[in-house]
Order: sequence, then structure tokens, then C-alpha cells
Amino acid sequence: MTGKTIDKATEPVMGKTLAGADGDLSADAVAEYLRSNPDFFVDKVDLLAEMSVPDRWSGDGVVDMQRFLAERRLGEIDDLRDCAQEVIETSRSNMSVQTRTHAAIMALLAAADVEQLLRVIDAELPLLLDVDVVMVGLEPPEKPGDAEALWGSPDIHRLYKGAVDALLGEEKSICLLKNIEDDGTIFGAGAGLVSSAALARVRPGRGVPDGLIALGSRSDTFHANQGTELFTFFARVVESCLHRLAETAG
Repeated sequence: MTGKTIDKATEPVMGKTLAGADGDLSADAVAEYLRSNPDFFVDKVDLLAEMSVPDRWSGDGVVDMQRFLAERRLGEIDDLRDCAQEVIETSRSNMSVQTRTHAAIMALLAAADVEQLLRVIDAELPLLLDVDVVMVGLEPPEKPGDAEALWGSPDIHRLYKGAVDALLGEEKSICLLKNIEDDGTIFGAGAGLVSSAALARVRPGRGVPDGLIALGSRSDTFHANQGTELFTFFARVVESCLHRLAETAG
């Protein structure tokens, strides 16, 4: 600062005025105010970034403002670096999930019949998707003989009538659960392995009743803040394969 005067010198600052006897604001008045209020910059840290400071201040009891600003900038750089690293790690994780999902879909599409499809779901999908349990559950068919190849398979988990709406809600098709305590309704004998789960509706069609595709993990793999686009697409592929192969078997 110089000794130049500043307009509006009589405006209050921090509850006090800095005006001199002649109504002008002087450098000495500012300096005296700061000495009387040593904590002035505590709540106004951003103001320091706008100050012009000497190349170096030294001496007992004197703050090296250049060093303070430099350290602050370094802190901001570290924050940006951490943020960038988090974005990179998230992108890598998303790419891994996408690759696994594509591999699982290719395995489903390669199934030639219902028996092979269910074997892929039960034995191959947990490895491909890096989960502990994958289960397809179906409610009872509307008519005797519908989806007989599916309903009669030991690899199909039998749900009670209305279970899908009860578990997902009537208007929902996807549900991600970070913490789940399954009594066997969803995962059957594999319920004890599951701590988090992803559930998706399998819509009825071609004799296939309402159903559910469920992924279960013993860790907190799934949670409500995750995107569901890939899982939705995966569920629609499972649904399509079930409809197509059940109709062929019938």
C-alpha cells in the first residue's frame, strides 16, 4: 500500500471505521487496524490471494506472505491432482465393469438351449461379473405347461406369486442394495453369501412369467449411487434369451 487516500473511508470495517481526522483512509490507519485485529485474515483467507507482497519477508514475528500464498497454491494443486487421480481410477473401474458385462452378454447369447443358458447363468456369470451369486427367479406361470423347460429346471429359483413387485416395487425395474439380509427368497441356498445385491425385473412374455435376475456379492459391490445403464442392458439380454429359448423349447 502507499499513502494514497481511498474513497468511502468512513465505511465500517469489522464493526469499526478506519477514517482519520480528515475523513481519509491512510496506510497508517490500515496498519494500526490490522495490529489491533491480528485475526482479521482468519475469515478472509481469499483476500490474501489478491494482495501484492514483497519477494521475501523475514524476521521474528513477521509472516512470510509469499510462502503462505505459495503453500496455498501447492495445496490447490494437490487437491486437483487427487481429483484427477480419482477420475482416472473411476474410469478404469467403469471400463473393467463394461468389459466384464460385454463378456457375460456374449456368453448368454452363445447358449443354444434353456439348459445351456441356465448353466451359463449359474456357473459362468459369477466369474465373468466378479460376483458371488447370480440367480434367476421366476414366479409361477399363469397357465400349466407355460415355460415348462424353465420352471422344471433345478437351476431356476422359484419365487412366490407377486414376489417381484414386492421386492422391487410395482413401478421399478432395477434395485441396488448396499446391505441386504436375504432369508432365501431371492438367492435361495446362496443367501448366506450375499451382503449387497443388484436386482432387475425380468418381464413376462412368450409363456415366461414375471421374474428376477439377481447378482449378489459378499462385499459392498453394489450401492444406490451407482449407474444402472449397463445392468439394465444386461437384464434385458437375460430376459430376451429366456423368452427366445423357452419358446423354442416349448
